[in-house]
Amino acid sequence: MKKYLIISALVTLFFACSNNSQNNSTTTGTEDNTYHPTVTASDTSAEKHPELKDPVENKRGIGKFTHVDIKPTLDKKMADGGKSVYELKCYSCHHLDSTRLVGPGWKGVTYRRAPEWILNFATNTDEMLNKDPAAQAMLEICLIRMPNQNLTEDDARKVLEFMRENDGVK
Repeated sequence: MKKYLIISALVTLFFACSNNSQNNSTTTGTEDNTYHPTVTASDTSAEKHPELKDPVENKRGIGKFTHVDIKPTLDKKMADGGKSVYELKCYSCHHLDSTRLVGPGWKGVTYRRAPEWILNFATNTDEMLNKDPAAQAMLEICLIRMPNQNLTEDDARKVLEFMRENDGVK
């Protein structure tokens, strides 16, 4: 009986984090990979999206990163280093496409989130999950807290560059 309960719980978790959820907000990226969030007109109330109350803070997240200079072209050496970090610390929970595993897929993440937000989330995971509305919304969807991977600032920056490469930056 325990075996069936565990299997049904895992199946339920799988479907809860599947990629079939509806999402009313969209994000667009441009050639220079700048962050341009858009929200549909039917879903712009601050009640539905508390992160819209302070878009600057939401864009940055919570942490020491307040401004990150990103070149329009990819730093291949840095991206290769980020791939190594991904394979060691991220791969077991995150796919490179849009498929959710334990955590969300990484496809398009650099168009949905500002570089500062990504770096703050990677290096300040616990505080982001406790206080950042966007991080809390992801937690509500996947139901599992991302563990703090204790990434250095350098490793986090390499992972960001790998994410950019994954999103097609050349």
